[in-house]
Amino acid sequence: MNMTFYFTRTLPIFLLCIGFMPHNLQAQSLKQRVQAAHLNVMTFNIRFNNPRDSANAWNFRKNFVGSQILFHEVHILGVQEALYDQIQDLQERLPAYRRLGVGRDDGATKGEFSAIFFDSTRLEMVTSGTFWLSPTPSVVGSKGWDAALPRIATWAALRDKRSKSIITVINTHFDHQGIQARKESAHLILQKLAAMRPRANSIVMGDLNSIPPDAPATIFSSALKDSKAISLTGHYGPTGTFNGFEQSELDDNPIDYIFVSSEIEVLQHATLSQSWRGRFSSDHFPVFARLRVK
Repeated sequence: MNMTFYFTRTLPIFLLCIGFMPHNLQAQSLKQRVQAAHLNVMTFNIRFNNPRDSANAWNFRKNFVGSQILFHEVHILGVQEALYDQIQDLQERLPAYRRLGVGRDDGATKGEFSAIFFDSTRLEMVTSGTFWLSPTPSVVGSKGWDAALPRIATWAALRDKRSKSIITVINTHFDHQGIQARKESAHLILQKLAAMRPRANSIVMGDLNSIPPDAPATIFSSALKDSKAISLTGHYGPTGTFNGFEQSELDDNPIDYIFVSSEIEVLQHATLSQSWRGRFSSDHFPVFARLRVK
């Protein structure tokens, strides 16, 4: 018998029998299941359209913003500071995404949005709304406590088309001056979240204009988990999230966060600091988390 021919014909069968090929197939199948189960979430203060930003003005950055979102295959996106023309620009660059939210000044198109975008090929909206961060959250344009400006939170219940799970998402932007307003806003959001009675899978994200020891992060951490702290693979990228259009982050403290309920598993967490010829997509870095939800 030609031994070369024999081994050529029988070696694949031998490997199959001892488990090499099934193990490889099982590993590939596991990877596919993980990929199918995870959701990519991003919070991104995109900086309002201010022509005085010169070379960092929105017109020069909008393609950077759109490309970052698409490259990282974001399923749920929360943006802050977006004006209506920026919302339209993003919608043009994200044709598969649906947008939720209103302008904070008139409940329609005026003022900054804290909008939620979601990938409509993966998720569908069950219900959504907006409330103002004030003692009268249903009053359009209301300003709360010692806040300098009206502030809002946009919320949505989204159904994952693959897993059929419902994910409750709140996206917000806290006041930059009012210390009491930031504290009371965090309490209000947790009250609203509790009233929504989500069974599981809650996400609260946004620009809190405060660093971790301050009240907002502490209050949220009493009911939720900071996704960076529980990431299975640690944190990637700068720890600071504000760069002010300088060459790097201005300090090591974050002001942008993604909080999750306890049953959500955080597979990865990152602050994304890509640049284009030394220019960033915004004066904040987007914060990204890859989650596994039930």
